[in-house]
Amino acid sequence: MANPTRLKIIERLADGEELTCSTTLPDVSPSTASRHWNVLREAGILRARREGRIILHSLRRDDLEQRFPGLLDSVLRAVRDAPPAQLAGSSPH
Repeated sequence: MANPTRLKIIERLADGEELTCSTTLPDVSPSTASRHWNVLREAGILRARREGRIILHSLRRDDLEQRFPGLLDSVLRAVRDAPPAQLAGSSPH
């Protein structure tokens, strides 16, 4: 979850919306974005549901809060308080 790109994904999903890979990270190549979404989904942070040919993702906020109380809110607070330059870079892992 510490990867800047993954943190951006989590922050954008924090308000409860369902989003697609392509609309959330326009500055990242589709293959890279897909890899980050898959890492978060496999870690149990996101849920995905198919609607036709589109896959919509959302945070598993309730599940995360039950298992790790306060963690998601702490992560989101840290992301929102971080200087933009700190989140600008993205590492491949």
